[in-house]
Amino acid sequence: MTRPVTHSMPASAPPRVAALPPGPPRLRELDLLRFVAVVAIVLHHFAGVRSTIWPGRDAQKIYPELAPVAHFGYLGIELAFLISGFVILMAVWNRGVADFAVARVVRIYPAYWFSVLLSLSLFLICDSAVPYEEGDDPVGRFLPNLTMLQDGLHVTPLEVVYRMLWVELHFYVLIALFARAGITYARCVTFMVSWLLVGAYANETDSEFLNAMFLPTTAPYFIAGMAFFLIHRFGSNLVLWLIIAASWALSVHYLVNDISPLNEWKGVHEIVIPIVVTLLYAIMALVASRKLSWLSWRGFTFLGAVAYPLYLVHEMVARAIVKAFFPHPIIDRLVVLPVITVSSLVTAVLVYRLVERPLQRLMRPRLMAAVAQIRRNGAGPPVSGPPPRDPVPAAPPAGVP
Repeated sequence: MTRPVTHSMPASAPPRVAALPPGPPRLRELDLLRFVAVVAIVLHHFAGVRSTIWPGRDAQKIYPELAPVAHFGYLGIELAFLISGFVILMAVWNRGVADFAVARVVRIYPAYWFSVLLSLSLFLICDSAVPYEEGDDPVGRFLPNLTMLQDGLHVTPLEVVYRMLWVELHFYVLIALFARAGITYARCVTFMVSWLLVGAYANETDSEFLNAMFLPTTAPYFIAGMAFFLIHRFGSNLVLWLIIAASWALSVHYLVNDISPLNEWKGVHEIVIPIVVTLLYAIMALVASRKLSWLSWRGFTFLGAVAYPLYLVHEMVARAIVKAFFPHPIIDRLVVLPVITVSSLVTAVLVYRLVERPLQRLMRPRLMAAVAQIRRNGAGPPVSGPPPRDPVPAAPPAGVP
C-alpha cells in the first residue's frame, strides 16, 4: 500500500487515499469478443428460445428465419466464461486480495443494482416480470437480489440472466483465496490441474457441496482462460496446452450431455456444439498468441464496457416493450425486433454513462479508504502537517505538554 503524501497541507484537507494499482494494458480484442458474446446471448433470448420476453410464445416460431442460428446464441455464455478466466487472472496478477475485491465490486455492482431496481420498477409499473410460476412475488425477492447472493439463499432471481453472475462469483471467491496464498506461475499450473481433477471428483460423487464449490461443468472454461493468459504473458508451454486440451474435451462433454431442455436440439446440437466450442477455443488461442492484437480500435473498449449492462437489462427492457406493444396493428414481429434491440442497446449505454461510471467514481476512493483503515487495524488515517521547527525533546520536563 502506498504511503500517504507527507508534505504540508492545510489541517482541514482530507487525507489522501492510495489508488488501486495500475491495471494491465487493455486488450481491445477481448473487449470486442465480450461484446460479441453478449450479442449472441441477446439474439438467443430474442429469437432463439422459449423466452420470458414472449409470454406464452416460442421465439423460434415467431422468428423461424433466425431461429436456426439464434438458437445457439447461448454459447456466448461459454465464450464469456473463457474471457473471464483470462481477464480475472490478468487482473489479480501482482495485486493483493483487497485491491482485487475492490476492483470487482466497483466493476459489477453499480450496473447490477440499477438493473435490479429497473426490473422491480417495470414490474410495478406495467406488471412486467419473469413468469416463473403462479403467485410469484418479485417484491418479496427484491432485497435478496440486491446482494447478488440470491441463488445461495435459494431465492429466485428477478431476472434469469442473474444466474450466471452467481457462477462468476464462485470463480471470484476461488481466485481471491488463491491470491491470498500468493499467485505465481508454478502455483497457477498446480491450481488449474487441481481444479480440473477436483471438479471431476465432485461430478463423480454427486456431492451438492463439492459441485457448488468447484463448478465441474463450468470450471473448464475458467481454467482454459487462465491457461490462455499464462501463454499470452509468459509464452507457449506444452503443459498449458495439455490443460487447455483437457478443458476443451470436458467443455464439449459436459455441454453436450448436460444440455438444458430449452437448448436441446436432438441430432443437431451434438454436432454444432463441438464445432462452435472448438472455434471459441481457437479464437482464444489467437488472443493468447497475440495474433489478434491488430484489433486495436478504441471503439472496441466502449463496446466492451457496455456489454455488461446490455447483458443485465436486455430481457427486462424487451419484455416491457413487448407486453405494451405486441401484438399491435402496426408494430408487427419484423418491427418489434429492431425496436427491442435498439432500446436495449440505448438503455445499456445510458446505464454505463449515467449510472455505472458515476457510481464507480464515487465508490472506488471510499472503498480504498476502507481497505486502508482495515490494513491499519482500524486506526484513523495518518495526520499530515508541517514538520516541527525544533526537534522534540526525548523526555520533556514535567508540566510541559
